[in-house]
Amino acid sequence: MQMNFTLAGTEITFDIDHCTVAGWTGRNAASIQHHIDELAAIGVKPPSSVPLYYRTASGMVTQQSCIEVVGQGTSGEVEPFLIACDGELYLGLASDHTDRELEAHSVALSKQICEKPVASEIWRFDEVKDHIEQIEMRSWVQEQDGDDWVLYQEGTIATIRPLSDLIEGSQLMGNAANGKASAMLCGTLGAKGGVRPARRFKMALHDPVLDRTITHAYEIRELPEIA
Repeated sequence: MQMNFTLAGTEITFDIDHCTVAGWTGRNAASIQHHIDELAAIGVKPPSSVPLYYRTASGMVTQQSCIEVVGQGTSGEVEPFLIACDGELYLGLASDHTDRELEAHSVALSKQICEKPVASEIWRFDEVKDHIEQIEMRSWVQEQDGDDWVLYQEGTIATIRPLSDLIEGSQLMGNAANGKASAMLCGTLGAKGGVRPARRFKMALHDPVLDRTITHAYEIRELPEIA
């Protein structure tokens, strides 16, 4: 699937042929257990091992400002987004939007059924790799129309496993071949007040060293769940 991104003010196109969602990527046991516990509270079984790499359809990656989901049980997660192509690596921003009700049945299916919103701007990984763990991630939610934005997640990339480990574990670079690109969502932060659905989701990736920020926001449009 071809997607256009902005890189240093210039448009760059990738043919994304492989997409992975890395899950359970907390760096220490306490943060992993916190995420396991908050998902257990909504009925999600613990993982068989950590981290896990879920393959999802590349066509589910979207830059649209609105996604459509079935039912009222989905929510977003701010995550680093990596793209590998022709031996180069790029860093961006994504939301691993997930069906929480389906997650109680199958984490893999819950990842695969929802579109993955991504920002249209990316950075060269080489420009940030020496301070990658200082890069900040935040998300906000509007739970209902007319509500104020509420801080939902906040932390740095240092709270998740080293991206170099995730790149190796997922074989991200190896999955980019013959001019095609591979992409990976790299894990998230705990949610303030617990995992919950929202009407709108906003996220930011901030580089305090180079003083620049990538942002993206999207609306969640709920389709009726017909039995």
